[in-house]
Order: sequence, then structure tokens, then C-alpha cells
Amino acid sequence: MAIESLNSVSSAMVTPGNTLKTATPYESQQKFANFLKDSINNVMKTEETSNQLTSKMINGENVDIHQVMTAAQKSGITLQLTLEVRNKAIEAYQEMMRMQM
Repeated sequence: MAIESLNSVSSAMVTPGNTLKTATPYESQQKFANFLKDSINNVMKTEETSNQLTSKMINGENVDIHQVMTAAQKSGITLQLTLEVRNKAIEAYQEMMRMQM
């Protein structure tokens, strides 16, 4: 998950004429939804890679144990990060719901 990809989520965009153009709420929501979908797909891909390498190792195929362990750790870390981001989003939502208007 690259930091540069977070720039695409922002609600303001710089046009080629170097002027600031604000995105509509719908556009911002769509960009954020696409960002989340891409992130979850990346988590699924790392988990799939880890599972494939683990299966190869279990079946006795010639695979480097270091690659298997690295893939497993990467998969675990990305899943933990995804869960923490989800938890923070839920916390923020709950905090906003507690606000009085």
C-alpha cells in the first residue's frame, strides 16, 4: 500500500493549469471506495500467495523456506494493518455519532 495512493483519495485535485479544483462529495466517496477495494484486494493477493507457497512446501515441492516464511509474515502484517484501519474507522464513526449537534 503506497503512500502516493492516498493522494488520490483527497477531496481537492490540482488541474494541469495549476488551479485547485474541488471534487464533488460523490467523486470523493467513489475514490475512497475504490481505494478500499484495491487495498482489500491486495490483502487477499498476499494471503493467496502465502497459501500457494505453503501448499507447495507441504507437498514437497522445491521451494525456499525463507520465501514461505516471508510471504506468511507479509500476509499476517497486511491483515493486521487492515484490521487496525477498520477498528479506527469504526471508532471515528462511533465518536461522530456521540457528538451532539
